[in-house]
Amino acid sequence: MTPVDVHQGASPVILGLPHTGTFVPDSVRERLNEQGRLLTDTDWHVDRLYDGLLAGVTTVRATFHRYVIDANRDPSGQSLYPGQNTTGLVPATDFDDRPIWREGAEPTDTDVAERLNAFHRPYHAALAAEIARVRAIHGVAVLYDCHSIRSVCPFLFEGRLPDFNIGTDNGRTCAPAFETAVADICAAADGYSHVVNGRFRGGWTTRHYGKPADKVHAIQMELTQASHLASEDPPFNYDPGKAEWLQVHLKEILTRIEAIASSLTSGGRP
Repeated sequence: MTPVDVHQGASPVILGLPHTGTFVPDSVRERLNEQGRLLTDTDWHVDRLYDGLLAGVTTVRATFHRYVIDANRDPSGQSLYPGQNTTGLVPATDFDDRPIWREGAEPTDTDVAERLNAFHRPYHAALAAEIARVRAIHGVAVLYDCHSIRSVCPFLFEGRLPDFNIGTDNGRTCAPAFETAVADICAAADGYSHVVNGRFRGGWTTRHYGKPADKVHAIQMELTQASHLASEDPPFNYDPGKAEWLQVHLKEILTRIEAIASSLTSGGRP
């Protein structure tokens, strides 16, 4: 199993999918405990949710599970949200603070270094290459990082999350037009709630690549799984009816992002 799956397109938009993969090498799986083997914190069906919404889009998808190593964490191990509960580069617990490794089988520093080389770095090498390729074609690239999470995770945040969680690191990772357009579409989506730079301000991927001055814009979308799953509990089944309603708005978001990017290639202002 290769650590990353890439589908190249001609659009200025790139979809990042760091957390939909479920591959766990046997040598890692045998060290997970019963809770860990459930792979509960997967971004269930997010790749399916976005499939076909924007013609010509490039996708870069990690095939490995985030319990192997988290492709959306700083490779140095530095926390994205200092002072707040979160999970690390190689998580010790799940999103409910339950241990995921058998006692005595927790990953070592050597394990982390090996997984960085085998999984994390290949994913980001592929993502960086696609950003460079797309920017060379269009003069601009937009990375839209696709995520989902259970709507209620008391260990990570209080209460219930909005359905659309838009992250731009407080406006640093993209031109204002992108953030405004996405927020406006979400605000107008009947029956859904949204927030901009709330609990999720964009992970390491968004913050690392989003450099508007270099004509690379990045925005993270964290969806609640209640918006497209039949249940946020195992077996995390996809709900085609819910997904169809949600996809109307996601398609509008991607189409609008592409239009803004295209206006930049023709000399317009964001």
